[in-house]
Amino acid sequence: MNRTLQTIKYLIADFMSALIAWALFFVFRKNYYIPIQNNWQEIILDDPKLYLGLIVFPFSWLLFYFFLGTYKSIYRKSRIKELGLTFISSIIGVSIIFFLVILNDKINSYTELSSYAVVLFSLHFSLTALFRLIITTITVRKIHSGEIGFRTLIVGGNGNATSIFLEIVNQHLSSGNKFLGFVNVNDSKEFMLAQHLSHLGHYSELSKIISNEKIEEVIIAIDPSEHSKIRSIITALQSSKVIIKVIPDMHDIMLGSVKMTAIFQAPLIQIYPDIMPYWQVVLKRLMDVVFSFLAIILLSPLYLFTALGVYFTSKGPIFYSQERIGINGKAFKMLKFRTMHVNAELDGPQLSSENDPRITQFGSFMRKIRLDEIPQFFTVIKGDMSIVGYRPERQYFIDQIVEKAPHYKLLLKIKPGITSWGQVKYGYAENVDEMIERLKYDVLYIENMSIAVDLKILFYTIIIVMMGRGK
Repeated sequence: MNRTLQTIKYLIADFMSALIAWALFFVFRKNYYIPIQNNWQEIILDDPKLYLGLIVFPFSWLLFYFFLGTYKSIYRKSRIKELGLTFISSIIGVSIIFFLVILNDKINSYTELSSYAVVLFSLHFSLTALFRLIITTITVRKIHSGEIGFRTLIVGGNGNATSIFLEIVNQHLSSGNKFLGFVNVNDSKEFMLAQHLSHLGHYSELSKIISNEKIEEVIIAIDPSEHSKIRSIITALQSSKVIIKVIPDMHDIMLGSVKMTAIFQAPLIQIYPDIMPYWQVVLKRLMDVVFSFLAIILLSPLYLFTALGVYFTSKGPIFYSQERIGINGKAFKMLKFRTMHVNAELDGPQLSSENDPRITQFGSFMRKIRLDEIPQFFTVIKGDMSIVGYRPERQYFIDQIVEKAPHYKLLLKIKPGITSWGQVKYGYAENVDEMIERLKYDVLYIENMSIAVDLKILFYTIIIVMMGRGK
């Protein structure tokens, strides 16, 4: 599969749709004022606004679609869902055009304005939907015929795994799964699925196998005796950007928690790797950068005050840099104002406590109102952190946490933050057990991650700082 070529097809189709729609709408508007007969060149072709619109609007639409995440998962588009998303995006986009452009022009009546809106929407939606449906239909047919497929791995090797494998490969219309093999969960000398697929290893090696085999989709088809391993399996998969599908139990179906993605395919619960819609991911990053720049400017007197306070109250550097682990397990340097005496960790990594003698008097004050954290806005701008996320830890402590709570690895799917749900609800942790206790709030954040939740956490963080309740 050539994803770049497929994306280019959608880009060209969307560009041409926007261009043709604007050209036809421009002709309609001109004809609305002055009926066009034989003076096309004077009324239409000699107007510079026509050419400006033919350049600006198509590229603006492409930027808008990119913001919405239209060009992600380019081979996994449903025609009905694509039609609905095109309808909604057309309404939003046309509304923006009207507020920014059309309303600034001379309008004689509301009837005229409504006719403009209907015509522009109808032209843009119908053309965009038509071109997209043509491309999507061709792609879907190639998937159903087996010409296009997704590299797939099965977790499980016995009854359920064999059953779902045979059901999928015997479907009249292919679901696009190209099976590379399976991994076992419980140890055994023989596996039923080995008669049909290659045995690639144990589920504990999932991350390595997915990387080596370039797996795009994982189907979890474990037997009832293996259900106790489901948490470990999901945790092992979280670091990989694959689509996860799980065989539903009957009580899931009865409760209505199984969402079908296709009528003719095997019933599977589908788990996408994206935590937030792409437009929220882009907006979150934009908010991080804008908020951090504003914070640095507005808090510049505090930067100076804190720097002088550290300098005059204890010997040593003003700033303290320490390696932390961020998104996808990548190490980065986190910058803070120094709150402890120099060489505070000569005996090895240690967590701070409420009455820690290593903390300076001014450092204790800084921690109360989080002044030591404000240099992290530079780290946010750099892209290693976010305003809201989870508190990043050192590898030394992560290793200890994972031994007791393997699901800590779920946090590594996102960027760490200056503040977090765990920080708001729990505060600083003084030992590994408290880190694990705080972990449940950070995992809960990931499960409910959205711009609205970020704003709520940010609001409560400000209250805590204003009241000096930092733990």
